[in-house]
Amino acid sequence: MYKWEGKGYRRMSADRLGELLVRNQLVSDDQLAKAVTEQKNEGIRLGAALIKLGYIQETDLASFLSKHYGVPSINLTEFDVDPAVVSLVPPAVAQKYQLVPINRAGATLIVAMADPSNIFAIDDIKFMTGFNVEVVVAAEAAIKDAIDKYYDRSSSLADVMEGLEDFDDLELLEDDSLEDVGELEKASEDAPVVKLVNLILTDAIKKKASDIHIEPYEHLFRVRYRIDGVLYEVMKPPRKLKNAITSRLKIMANMDIAERRLPQDGRIKIKMGRGAEMDYRVNCLPTLFGEKVVLRLLDKSNLQLDMTKLGYEEQALEWFKREIHKPFGMVLVTGPTGSGKTVSLYSALSDLNKVSENISTAEDPVEFNFAGINQVQMHEEIGLNFAAALRAFLRQDPDIIMIGEIRDFETAEIGVKAALTGHLVLSTLHTNDAPSTINRLLNMGIEPFLVASAVNLISAQRLGRRVCSECKEPEDLSNDALIAAGVSEADIGKFTTYRGRGCAVCNETGYKGRIGIYQVMPMFEDIKELVLSGANTAEIKQESMRLGVKTMRQSALTKLMEGVTTLEEVLRCTIGDD
Repeated sequence: MYKWEGKGYRRMSADRLGELLVRNQLVSDDQLAKAVTEQKNEGIRLGAALIKLGYIQETDLASFLSKHYGVPSINLTEFDVDPAVVSLVPPAVAQKYQLVPINRAGATLIVAMADPSNIFAIDDIKFMTGFNVEVVVAAEAAIKDAIDKYYDRSSSLADVMEGLEDFDDLELLEDDSLEDVGELEKASEDAPVVKLVNLILTDAIKKKASDIHIEPYEHLFRVRYRIDGVLYEVMKPPRKLKNAITSRLKIMANMDIAERRLPQDGRIKIKMGRGAEMDYRVNCLPTLFGEKVVLRLLDKSNLQLDMTKLGYEEQALEWFKREIHKPFGMVLVTGPTGSGKTVSLYSALSDLNKVSENISTAEDPVEFNFAGINQVQMHEEIGLNFAAALRAFLRQDPDIIMIGEIRDFETAEIGVKAALTGHLVLSTLHTNDAPSTINRLLNMGIEPFLVASAVNLISAQRLGRRVCSECKEPEDLSNDALIAAGVSEADIGKFTTYRGRGCAVCNETGYKGRIGIYQVMPMFEDIKELVLSGANTAEIKQESMRLGVKTMRQSALTKLMEGVTTLEEVLRCTIGDD
């Protein structure tokens, strides 16, 4: 094992790292330039910027650093570190330098780091512990997970819950009719409530949840996280705390805590260290037994804007890119809430975002901010809706317009007219698949000839869970089950199906992360003819399949054959094509 004495070596600069990666053909000059810009904008390391943009895998970067410095590379998920070893390095130091001690051998401490060139960190560890330091390289994400795992035990949800059970000062909140705002504010600021709310917010980040549900019932008060599209119950706080917890969240989101009869919207922004921020979109809804609060996590650092990484198949991505680069027309992305429509549109806008283009978006709400794009937040209460924003955009010399959602005839009509008068229009609708989107527009009142002329492409999508790469294993499925799902008899036996056994990495679920399932349908001339002749959805679907468009089920089965997901997930996310 390589012993680092901190002598004779200089810390590698970002410029030097980039130069070496390009020289070894791990990234291109163009990718490096974009990563440097991302690094400056986000205040992160160059390596982290390259990983975030999808230009290099963490394992590949760790392997490169390992070879360059002559230090071993390890998989931290395979280690179970002794708490006594962890305690040698304070949490603040581990967070600051993104490192974790993993073993001790006599007078030597072995430390896992993402950046083995950081001699300042190594010298600090040597000084504060008195040990010689040996460095091993690990993926940055794995180090963050290890820090969360080993340094957070004293403040776990279970520990806080145990303390709350004995906290008698909040008994005043047992009475659901309590209306004293002063008492609510006081209760919401009590230390145990503040600590619990903070832990709920941060624990959701660590578990990579997309939403937090805080729900009151007659005899129950619970907290659930949506992880990879599925809700999991994580805790049941005492019911007597429901008003205090709700009030605390409403105060953080700048809502009116005295108003408990009407829905409210707000936003919470917290800093997570290393310059990173997390936004929570908060909605409060009065229910029969109190206010339910749902928080949507908006993590810009994890926003994937590279369309090649979203799950599009080669032909579908080629069609999609071709249509968004046309100077005019309408591209529609459809699917249910939470299916990744916004990410697909943001990815398209990121690809189109150039100095030469004037891009304006009307969103409700604006989820992420982008330099170079004019984003407008809708305010229905003052008359600023999608239709009003669209009219204003058309007087702003636009090239590209993005409408958050087409909900009514007025918005659809203005969007179609904009698409027919030399503008590229991107928008979303809530429909089940691509062919049914045409009938949705017709039902709104748009004439068939306008739909056929204006729409360039419709992309329907869902998000399916990825099988966990750490614990996936082959799964024996009967031929009958595969054929019933839609696999052709000719493909049987040509691929291996997998299942997730369940491990610590995936929280015993067998799934980790999600992948897009897409039905991308360009408006071929034959489909336009069907629209003009008044064809129904089934006829348009059959014609699109004849022209090579994959249905949602076929796209999901492709992911199954590639070993990305499971048959269970295919059946959960899509319906058959009968």
